Amino acid sequence: MIKGEDGRAGDDREAHDWSATRSWVEKRLADGERIEGAERLRGGWTSHMRSLRISGPDGRRVLVLRSFEKPFYVRHADGLLSREAAILRLLGETSVPAAVLVDVDSAGTCCDYPSLLMSSLPGSVRLDDRGAERRADLLAAQLLRIHQIRVSAEARPRTWQAWTSPERVTPPESTPRPELWQRAVDVIRQDPPDHRSCFLHRDFHPGNVLFEGDGNDLRLSGVVDWVETSWGPADLDVAHCSTALALLHGASLGMSFADRYLAAGGRLAERRSAHLYWRLIDALAFAPDAEKVAVPWRELGRTDLTPALLTSRLENYMAALFERYA
Repeated sequence: MIKGEDGRAGDDREAHDWSATRSWVEKRLADGERIEGAERLRGGWTSHMRSLRISGPDGRRVLVLRSFEKPFYVRHADGLLSREAAILRLLGETSVPAAVLVDVDSAGTCCDYPSLLMSSLPGSVRLDDRGAERRADLLAAQLLRIHQIRVSAEARPRTWQAWTSPERVTPPESTPRPELWQRAVDVIRQDPPDHRSCFLHRDFHPGNVLFEGDGNDLRLSGVVDWVETSWGPADLDVAHCSTALALLHGASLGMSFADRYLAAGGRLAERRSAHLYWRLIDALAFAPDAEKVAVPWRELGRTDLTPALLTSRLENYMAALFERYA
């Protein structure tokens, strides 16, 4: 995410009054601290994100405020934000570079909208083609570390859920490859393959990861957006990141991500048919033009990612999956 304009009243066309939320935040600051300013963080879809500049007797710091303001997400905010708060508490005891929870008002009882307050992480989202392969290696290694998190049965997040179904897939209206779409939909009509379950981020992709440095000094500095954290097959997280890489950089990088994950020490389904299922159950959720991720990606500078280009890349990626795994 990147910063926008000053986030006090009237900061941009998407901003809403947040006076009650601001008051709630101020009550959670240390003695003598105050909100010096606020900026909108661009690059999100589900939430209104603000970077809050805090000043006080001990100096300055930055907090991040997530608020669900869209009606659909307001309805589901209690579950989503409560889950993220619990996951951030859990991650505080691991090596995963995640934010530290400050407080949460998941039902919007005190705030203008349901909100979660957390620490700020260093780094920035990087979506450009330059350096994409090196970043993919770092993504694979970090994803493996997430999957290796051990939790008790009582602390496990919810069981994974599919984000599409055969009835919900929307192929492009003018696709020259309707048979490819029908073939893909037929694959996901099957029952999910048998699998080993582990701790999943569930929305792990380049838009939810921060990096610092360049070249040999490049490092992954943060993983954000833990509202969808689940318990399920590692293949599903790998599939999600693979699709995103294919959309951002082309089918070749998307196809190589599973290999990078395995090279890092990960384990995936052994049967080719299982690979195909997990990869397609994710890819088809982006149909027809990946709008949900494309809008924030364009905000972050990838204006080349037109609906036509994304549709073409999605089709090329699905065709490559059939060529390798069918």
